[in-house]
Amino acid sequence: MTGPGLKPPGTAKSGIRTALALKAEPPYKEGYNRKFAMPLTRRALVASALLLPIPARARASEPGLLDLRPGKLRLAPAPAPETDVWTINGRIPGPVLRVKQGDEVFVRLVNNLSQPVALHWQGVRIVNGMDGVAGLTQAPVAPGERTDIRFIAPDAGTYWYRPSAFPHAAEQKGRGVYGVLIVDGPDDSPVDQEFLAVIDDWRLDEKAQILGPFPGAADVNGKGRIGPLVTVNSQAIPRVVTARPGARIRLRILNACSARLMGLGFEGLRPLVVGIDGQSCEPFETARLTLPSGPGSRFDVIVDLPQEGAAEPALLLRSNGSPGDASEEPARKLISFRLAGAPLPARKPVLSKQNPALPPVIRLQNARRLDLTIQKSDSADLRKTWTFNGIASHGEDSPALFKVRHGQPVTLGFINKSRVDHTVHVHGHALRVLHLLDDGWEPYWRDSVIVPAGATVRVAFLADNPGKWLIESTILDHAMSGLAAWFEVG
Repeated sequence: MTGPGLKPPGTAKSGIRTALALKAEPPYKEGYNRKFAMPLTRRALVASALLLPIPARARASEPGLLDLRPGKLRLAPAPAPETDVWTINGRIPGPVLRVKQGDEVFVRLVNNLSQPVALHWQGVRIVNGMDGVAGLTQAPVAPGERTDIRFIAPDAGTYWYRPSAFPHAAEQKGRGVYGVLIVDGPDDSPVDQEFLAVIDDWRLDEKAQILGPFPGAADVNGKGRIGPLVTVNSQAIPRVVTARPGARIRLRILNACSARLMGLGFEGLRPLVVGIDGQSCEPFETARLTLPSGPGSRFDVIVDLPQEGAAEPALLLRSNGSPGDASEEPARKLISFRLAGAPLPARKPVLSKQNPALPPVIRLQNARRLDLTIQKSDSADLRKTWTFNGIASHGEDSPALFKVRHGQPVTLGFINKSRVDHTVHVHGHALRVLHLLDDGWEPYWRDSVIVPAGATVRVAFLADNPGKWLIESTILDHAMSGLAAWFEVG
């Protein structure tokens, strides 16, 4: 997602600036120690709430299980009761799926919920039939039914899977149906420890139960569903991570919030961003030690813990992340790093590079160009509140926005004429964020962009993935209320 907040190092090449803009991106924190990966057992889950072990890779002939069913989870502190939630394999987030780049992801989705469901694999340049958009790329999985999902993971990085079936996706995600996919690459920079952080927020009543309705009129018409209770890996903040002084740590951060735009700050740390939305990039430091983050965004960040210090380094929730909006709440610690043990020696510089499978240049002079204006409609139907170019849709119920041949460059302009910030996700492709004053682009790839109220954001991509692809808001209250469309690559 775009927006002020990231600043890459080095000398700008032709068409690339050194000032990098990112918008609010939400973190999902699921911690694990990579050296001790083991099968994920119930005993292991109970024993290790923050540092969850990563399951061993299953052979392609043995699908992993994604069992969607109601459950209970302690979100509010005792003596409040447990919260009724919807889980995957009895937990939130669902199981961490981990494969090597080029391996097959093979899972069996079993739907034990009361609603039809489909799972979208956000950021993956996936084969179209597995993209998980009900009605457009495949049929939804009915209650009591199951389906197998198989695809090759083409790029190394951090991704997530979440619902994408109209009109239920916002409720399903809001009740806990989502998880993380990690794809390891051969060139990943070595680290001492690795932690996955999934950030979510919750809106609970006085009995610690999730407040409805889904969708709520105020959420649809406003910023979307934002809850006051913030968690990391569905647990109270701050989480505490113990590591040796000088340890090099990779943080994989997912914003799993339904609508919250946030500023993620670093205290006592110098973060180096090495991946955004699943695509690797050359290492760079964040401007003002802050990552702007929007729903569904992911950051891979490497930090070297200090050799000593009185204060614990920390990852902070500094603001709600809205453009130009001073925080309405004080900074809160999401993760504190507690130093213990003998110091580790200084490490060599962090190495990372952009994905060579993506084009180094997009020939904008040959691009198919289209502007998409985001506005409210006059409809009283909550499912038709938001529009692209005056059309409220949930995707397959409208004609294609455009059709392009395979290999055609495309530029899209998102023009936000509303009073609220929006985020827009393009399925199946990696996006370059274009400069508004010239023909250059930012030196990183995205799968979504934040479009501030009253602003315009332009992106470019190479239409190199055949099929029908959704363009939608990652604020699912808005996607379920009209802010979706699709295009076709022939």
